[in-house]
Amino acid sequence: MKIDGGCHCGNITFVAEADPGQVTICHCTDCQILTGSAFRVVVRAPRDKFELRGGKPKIYVKTAESGMKRVQAFCPECGTPIYSTTPTDPQFYGLRVGTIRQRAQLGPKKQQWCRSALDWAQDIHALQKVDKQQ
Repeated sequence: MKIDGGCHCGNITFVAEADPGQVTICHCTDCQILTGSAFRVVVRAPRDKFELRGGKPKIYVKTAESGMKRVQAFCPECGTPIYSTTPTDPQFYGLRVGTIRQRAQLGPKKQQWCRSALDWAQDIHALQKVDKQQ
């Protein structure tokens, strides 16, 4: 599936091809902290199917509990997380679904790091719903 997107301020833009069957929710504590939320939603795009079209992301390399290093790329202007990948010879980019214009078509197919999932985030159906900010 062809996708395009970018950061909140428009500084970073990209195009890619991604498999809608490869959308994952990650509940790891790193994703919780890096997003400031309960989880992160990611879709993988092969290296040769991902292209930055505008801007240059700032790079932060995070060392995981396993010792594995992960590049975290975000907009240096607005802070929007754009992708993660390996520091050397990346084969895939983990694109942040919230940055993709076609995000409504990219429903998650699996969850990972569920041992770190916040219990309250597992079922929010009963919460009051408001259509827009009041």
